[in-house]
Amino acid sequence: MVRFILTIALALGLVTPGLAADKLAKQLFGAESAPSQQKPASFGGYAKGCLAGGVELPETGPTWQAMRLSRNRNWGHPETIDFIQDLSRKAASQPGWNGLYIGDISQPRGGPMLSGHRSHQIGLDIDIWMLPAQRLNLSRSQRESISSVSLRRAKGAYVNSNWTRAHHEIIKAAASDRRTARIFVFPGAKAQMCKDEKGNRAWLRKVRPWWGHHYHFHVRLNCPRGMRGCENQAAPPPGDGCKEAQEWVNNILNPPPPDPNYKPKKRREYVLADLPRQCAGVLRSR
Repeated sequence: MVRFILTIALALGLVTPGLAADKLAKQLFGAESAPSQQKPASFGGYAKGCLAGGVELPETGPTWQAMRLSRNRNWGHPETIDFIQDLSRKAASQPGWNGLYIGDISQPRGGPMLSGHRSHQIGLDIDIWMLPAQRLNLSRSQRESISSVSLRRAKGAYVNSNWTRAHHEIIKAAASDRRTARIFVFPGAKAQMCKDEKGNRAWLRKVRPWWGHHYHFHVRLNCPRGMRGCENQAAPPPGDGCKEAQEWVNNILNPPPPDPNYKPKKRREYVLADLPRQCAGVLRSR
């Protein structure tokens, strides 16, 4: 099937001979250490796309530090870089926080990664550590060894003692930003924020419970306005989502019986021809 797709793509001129070969898309994009020399643009969807003209988040700023620099995943759309800088300034106003530790954004040209995420492909996803950023002078080697902190208890049904009001306020600020499409956190965190929020609850709609996400929260931005070729995820359901979060919690505490008919789907690794046609140009650009 993969060979057939490549043959058709070559015949239609969607892929440059020699560029696609039989390599997986993650091998092609994972090998790129610098961005394309193009106007910034996000092509495709969060889990099936690429990034043109990626901008590097500076390794250190007045209110942030990029972590795990060896991964070379601190690249994003310019709007993403601006968002991080804005949110880090708000985080720095919280007690015990001098800013944010930023995890993975995207590779220099986006695309599928050699390891880890299936999303983070178009420069609009950001992992933000739950660990309060107190020191902003960490060396490169320290940023490889330091770890974030888990906030979950009871397999994610509840928050633990590491959870603070500052976490609530930082996530609230991120969700309240018009650029944000949704935020992924573990179910217990969403349930706790639902209990604690006494004011305007509209922002809670964007905060979505998901597996993992207890060492970091994941911000997903909307496609920049007017950007053709960028595919937004469907908007979250109406309402604050608190009832849904409580259902997640209930299922963690009292797991339903397994579905005897459930069969996990096998996901095929993408080749270049699977991605938007602009992604071949992103790879060719020098």
